[in-house]
Amino acid sequence: MRSLEVLPQGSFSRATRVSPAADTAARTADINLLACDAADGNPAAVGAVLELMRPLVVRYCRARIGGRDLAYLTADDVAQEVCLSVLKILPNYRKRGGSFLRLVYAVAAHKVTDAVRAAAQKPIADVPGRALIERPGADAGGRMDVGARLGRMLAVLPRAQQEVLALRIAVGLSAIETAEALGVSAGNVRVTQHRALTRLRGMLQEEKY
Repeated sequence: MRSLEVLPQGSFSRATRVSPAADTAARTADINLLACDAADGNPAAVGAVLELMRPLVVRYCRARIGGRDLAYLTADDVAQEVCLSVLKILPNYRKRGGSFLRLVYAVAAHKVTDAVRAAAQKPIADVPGRALIERPGADAGGRMDVGARLGRMLAVLPRAQQEVLALRIAVGLSAIETAEALGVSAGNVRVTQHRALTRLRGMLQEEKY
């Protein structure tokens, strides 16, 4: 099995003068090779894939779900379901090929959407101990906390902008890795991120007045 060294985002060897883009491409290729080894049943590779995937998935689910009330489920519960689903379909990865990051993202996005939709259809009264509830994200004094405010602002953004911000900022993927996951160009990712941040700044300015 080819060893995988997960480097800090944007890092590269000055001795060999490898560009950040080339370094990211090499790291992505290593992840794909590791997934292939795991698909072939290599126990060490399966463990390495899970170790690499889980923190990324947890950060993504926390960013996408935010302060939403999912009744019995938490963002970490959804992340666990994502990891289990990816491991279940992993044996077919070599046959289907493609980007492993894109596969993980597709499963995560689907699971988050299903969880949010299911929670929206379940009345709060059906949740034990939740008959009396203040507005989501509010503290005992009824004040909206920063996380909830940001979550509501993000929810206003177009879906594409939400996904790019989640992958770039919350998960910590590079523009190239985000493009790989979403199946778009790195340029598209950068433009989408710029527009999303510009709109968020505008909303923050409006709240001041």
